[in-house]
Amino acid sequence: MAMMNIPSMLLCVFIILANNFIPNLAQKTPPVVFILGDSTADVGTNNHLAQGKLKANFPHNGIDFPHSRATGRFSNGFNSADCLAKLFGLKRSPQPFLFLLRLKSHFHKHLFKGVNFASAGAGLLDETNKNLTVVPLSEQINQFTSVHDNFTAIIGPGKTKEILCKSLFFISIGSNDIFDYFQSKTEIPIDKFITILMSTYSKHITTLYELGARKFGIISVPPVGCCPSQRLFQKQLNGSNVCFDPMNEFALVFHSALDTFLHKISSQLPEMKYSLGNMYRMTNDVIKNPKLFEFENVDEACCGHGDLSAAGPCNRTAKLCPDRTKYLFWDLFHPTQKAADLAAHTLYSGPSPIYVSPITFSQLATDD
Repeated sequence: MAMMNIPSMLLCVFIILANNFIPNLAQKTPPVVFILGDSTADVGTNNHLAQGKLKANFPHNGIDFPHSRATGRFSNGFNSADCLAKLFGLKRSPQPFLFLLRLKSHFHKHLFKGVNFASAGAGLLDETNKNLTVVPLSEQINQFTSVHDNFTAIIGPGKTKEILCKSLFFISIGSNDIFDYFQSKTEIPIDKFITILMSTYSKHITTLYELGARKFGIISVPPVGCCPSQRLFQKQLNGSNVCFDPMNEFALVFHSALDTFLHKISSQLPEMKYSLGNMYRMTNDVIKNPKLFEFENVDEACCGHGDLSAAGPCNRTAKLCPDRTKYLFWDLFHPTQKAADLAAHTLYSGPSPIYVSPITFSQLATDD
């Protein structure tokens, strides 16, 4: 993939550094935020799945979270959902829907602060990781339907419509569908599978729109073939821990198709606005130029077992890197808190259209 020029890269770094020192210019009253997606945004949903096999509510996860708590985030601290939410004036991501359900009589009062539905392992397709017991995007939207119905019962349809049309809907999903495509060794051609994914995405976006959503912050998939797990696979296969190119090529085509799809559907749905984050390019630029973004290690996991710390999961017995700020990857698949924060600042401020288009996430929130 063609690299961005040095002046643009330096501009990106300047903007990111500026955001770290300039007071947050987001709205004084934080917007209502709804978050859907996979493990990059899960803040504890999977903790509440009794039969779920994908959980992170144990050390070393959360070592840099307040009070070093393992909350269910696949991170050493905050994840992308938290980092984005903080930029919009929230303390962190809204609570998981399944957590709020357990509050029973207090359920309703928390809904108006927003809700996180994201589930580790979730995909666009219901079949993705179904055997691992996750909450696919279709079920996450069913959960949002319940929130919508509660809003309507409490404040009426008119006020519900008014709130939801100004709310922000962040969606980070697709990586697990790509992993599943390669692991299943399906004979479906990539172009046909992409068409299936986009058709499914269209159905989900349309359903959310019909429920009142108007502002969508969409996060595309990163170069998943460069995850430590895939680098280890390549090293075992050919002796070199390079990225798994076929998976990255899929991710690149996915982003292109998503860009085209969003442009089309936004012209068909009145008042729909969207911002698409090019997570492929963001991550690829960090991998190609780690020192420019103040990373030292973009190949290995910070927490894990064996070669590249990618031969086993991050858990109590895993090897832990001493300085998490130097690592791009926390475990076999997920970014560190520093990487998530870098991505969030870039989604929020740009530069656009290099990393986010047609507008930034901050413009999405203020554009009425």
